[in-house]
Parts: sequence; structure tokens; C-alpha cells
Amino acid sequence: MFLMNLRLFLFLGSAFFFVAAAHAAPVSVGTKIENLKFKDIRYLYRTLDDFDSPKLYVFTFITNSCPLAQRYLPKVAELDKEFASKGVQFVIVNVGGADSIMDMAQHMLDYKIEVPVVKDVKGDVVNACGVTRTPESVILDAERKIRYRGRIDDQYRLGGLLPEPTRSDLREAIMELLDGREVSVPTTTSEGCLITYPELPKPDEAITYNKHIAPILNQNCVQCHHKGGSAPISLDTYAKASGNGDMVMEVTSEGRMPPWYASHGSIEFENDARLTPKQRTLIAQWVAGGMLQGDGPEPEPVKLNPSGWRIEPDVITEAPLPVGIAPKGFMPYVFVLLPLKFEQDTWIEAVEIKASNPRVMHHANLGYLNGYKIDQKNSFLTGQVPGGPPLSGPPGYAGVIPKGSTLALQLHYVTTGKPEVDRPRVGPRFARGPVKKRVYYKVLDAGPRIAIPPFARAYPVSAEVTMESNASLRLLMTHMHLRGRDSTFTAYYPDGSSEVLLSMPNYNFDWQLQYNFPEDSKILPAGTKVEVVSNFDNSTFNPYNPDPTILVRNGEQTVDEMMQSFMAYTKPDEPLNLQIDPKTGWEIQSLAQIE
Repeated sequence: MFLMNLRLFLFLGSAFFFVAAAHAAPVSVGTKIENLKFKDIRYLYRTLDDFDSPKLYVFTFITNSCPLAQRYLPKVAELDKEFASKGVQFVIVNVGGADSIMDMAQHMLDYKIEVPVVKDVKGDVVNACGVTRTPESVILDAERKIRYRGRIDDQYRLGGLLPEPTRSDLREAIMELLDGREVSVPTTTSEGCLITYPELPKPDEAITYNKHIAPILNQNCVQCHHKGGSAPISLDTYAKASGNGDMVMEVTSEGRMPPWYASHGSIEFENDARLTPKQRTLIAQWVAGGMLQGDGPEPEPVKLNPSGWRIEPDVITEAPLPVGIAPKGFMPYVFVLLPLKFEQDTWIEAVEIKASNPRVMHHANLGYLNGYKIDQKNSFLTGQVPGGPPLSGPPGYAGVIPKGSTLALQLHYVTTGKPEVDRPRVGPRFARGPVKKRVYYKVLDAGPRIAIPPFARAYPVSAEVTMESNASLRLLMTHMHLRGRDSTFTAYYPDGSSEVLLSMPNYNFDWQLQYNFPEDSKILPAGTKVEVVSNFDNSTFNPYNPDPTILVRNGEQTVDEMMQSFMAYTKPDEPLNLQIDPKTGWEIQSLAQIE
């Protein structure tokens, strides 16, 4: 019973539970590896062919929980710095059954490791290389033959440690191979944690679409996955869900969907979109059980607003002309001035950006224009990304658009292989009832300081802001381009303490989400410095990198880079009780002055 419960515990925490347990068969040194398949931090399958034909490949197998593996991570980083320029490609392979890809990425960020880290999803790499424990290292030569397998050195043991290693086995093997010699000790015994891939447990009952799966999809997926939605496939009927069942299982089991890139931490976000372990388990069991529909009528899909708007705006403004999108290549950013002028200071409690053609709008930023240009640091209102919610706060919270302003959109479109057209609209909703809190924004912009060297794997860029008054944090988000790798917000408090507010260890250009804090859950005292540090991956292993050979600077086009981070907050010491006309968004006490 204990072993059964242990297996179930491992299973429920696992992101890759749909695979069978891996048991490596004996593999001899000298065996040629045809290829290896694994996933990177961007959830993409990669192989040995994605590396630039190195002289040697060095794989080190780890889990996030194995204490011996943690001790050896700095040594792997040191070896990488010593040998990477000599044609040695280091790769860290996560084989933890309970480690998701996000966990894997966060682990490398915590240890400041720049070595590429990949996930052995099904145990294929473990079996091909014949490893059984973590940490264990394997060297492949240029012909992809195993030349060494075993420990890194003998300093750290399960029962204790030595002041210094008596023999640095992995380093010695690398040196001998680079010198054209045979490895004098081609195998060594590894100590550490046995590699285990948890199996999918059998359910107590048949898992069906009608009873178990439709409620999960309706609650978490159909908002985007419906006809005309921002997602490419529909999941609002049994036929559509079962027709995409294997894909649904893959992306939910590994945590790729619903999209969420904030790692686990002490702070809980009110818009956390992740499925629970139980929900992921049910989807995997449903697919494994043959995707049964179940008895009774098929559940009705979630009711969506027939107007297509999610906030019911009070006024709708549209781009004066349609925007044409080229059939291929990169689209330069498009700027659109909207024909809506605010005659008075106008209080807005919600606003939504809506594409007429959701397939082509990658993201959009909305700001107000008061004069001849947008002051992005002070006039930002909201953004829109695929699957992202419209800006909407709790009752009594609102932002103000100054008198005389107009709205302007910065639009990023993607190509689809054929000419497309989009005519974006913006719908503000005026404040309802008294406004108790005004929402303020700050933009942390690295701007012209961005200069990412060629081939840099994790080049840090930072920006910071100091809070002039007490602030109740409402949301954080970061915008980067194709080389963005991770982003971390840290608060440095006046008393000398610090706290990570948000960590996105595997930033995704396609899902630039905002992370919302519950009301008054995080108060930043006046004098708090908020710093964001983002790392950029200009290496050849970045699958989206336009050109790793160039120095990358700040620019608005996708092939350039940006590091703009946004925070929204209210002032807890600013009690307001403004009476607002819901028909205009104007403060009622000023109406007499207007007349």
C-alpha cells in the first residue's frame, strides 16, 4: 500500500505522467546513438541536429529534487565555461518525473545556469544512453558514439563529501578526447538518485467526456478554443475534443495549456490559469481509455457573449481603415490613431481590444495620445495577447483618461501564408458607481541600454523604478521579442529585505500574459525599489533567433529587441469617493462646470 501511495503521489505532481516507467537496458560504451529527442524550455521537441556539430556532446542527467544533482550543477557550469569554446556542447537533461518544463526552467534560473536544459519526456534519452541515476554524465563524440558514462567526480557522495575530488572523471575524459586519446577510464560508478518515470494510474471508473472532461474544457479552454476564437482549434463539442484528444493530453499534461508562465512561489495570482493535477490526470486517463463520450446528452458548451465582447463596452471605436497583412515574413509594427476624443477627464473601469481577424493579431498595446506622441511610460492603458483577458478590475477601481486625449494602438501582426485584413476595435466601459481607487501604471523600460552580444545564451538586461508612495500592486507583465528567455521582478523594501514578486523562467513571445494580484494582497511601502531583470538568448539553440551572429539592440521590430515591463497599482493612502456618470465616465460634481 505504501508503494502504491508513493507512486500515486509522484504521479499527481508529474507533468509527464502519460509515459511508462523507464528502465534503461545495458548500453555499452562505444554504442552509436542515431539521434536523441527531447523538449526545450519552450516546449519544442529538439534533437542533436539542433546543435552546431560539436566535437563532443556532454549530457548530465538531473532532477530538481536530487540533492546530489544540485551540488554538481555549479561544477557542470564551470566545465561548460572551460570547454564550450573548444567545441564541447554541454546539455543538462532533466529526468524528474515530478518536474514540469516550467519547474525545469526555474531551476536553471535559480542556479544561474546558462547551459541548455532539456526534458527527457518519455525516457528515450535515458534508455539510449544507459543511465540509471542522477547526476550521471555521458559523453558522445562527433560521430555520436558513447565514449564515457559515469560520475562527474568523486567529491560528493551519498554518505558525505571530500574536501577536494581525488579524480575529476568527467573533465579527464573530456581532455583525453580533445587530445585525440582514448578515455582511460570510460565508465565509473555513479551515486545518486535512481531515475523513475511514474506510470499513469488506473481510474476507479470509466472517464468520459460528458461527466469528466467537458466541465474542464468549458471552464478552462473553450473561451479561446471556439469557432472564431483566438485559438486555432475548437474544443466545444465531443467530436472536436476527441478529434484533438492526443494533442489536448500532451499540452495539458506538460503544463503548456492553458498558457501560464509564472513559476510556483509564495505569491498566488488571481488569474492563475493552470489546471489542477487532478484535472490533468483526468484528461490523460480519458485519452488513455479511448476517449469515451459517456451516457446521456452531451453538455452544452459554455455560453459566450453573442456580441463577441467580454466586457460589454459603453462605446466602440474602430480603426479608420482596414490594416492589410502580408502573406509571409515579418510584419512591421502598425500604429493606428482611433477616432475617439475624450472631451473631459474620463474614468474607465474596463477596456477591451478586439481584432476583426483574431488569427493575425499577435498582440496590441493601447495608450492615450495627448498631444503629438504617446508617452508610453505614463499613458499606457492595456495590452491584448492571444487568450489574455481584457482589462477589468474589481468594482470601485478605475483609471482616468485625461481631457483632450485620443486612443492609439500599437499592433503586431503575424502572417498566415495568404493576404489577410484586420480592422481592430477598442471598447471602453465607463466606471459604474463611486470610484474608490485610481489605477496607476509604471513602465520599466530598458530602452537604448539593450545591447545583446552575439551568441549570448543568457544576457541580462534590467530596469527599475522606486515607488514614491505606498502602492497596492495589481498586475505585472513583461514584453520582449524573440530572444526573450526569462524575466524576474524583485521588490527591495526600505527595511533591507527583498522578495521575488514574479518569475517567468520560460518567457513565451506568443503568450505575453499579465499576472494579476488579488486586491491589497501585496503592499509596496513608499521607497520600495522594484527591479526587473530579463535574460535574452541570442544563441544558436534558440529556435526563434533571427540571427545569433549580430549585436542586438533596442528596436520596435520583431528582429530587434525590447524589454518593457508594466506594473499597475493603486494607492492605499488615496481614499476616493468620486461619483461618476456611467453614461459618460465624467465625474458628476464637475458636470455643472461643463455646462
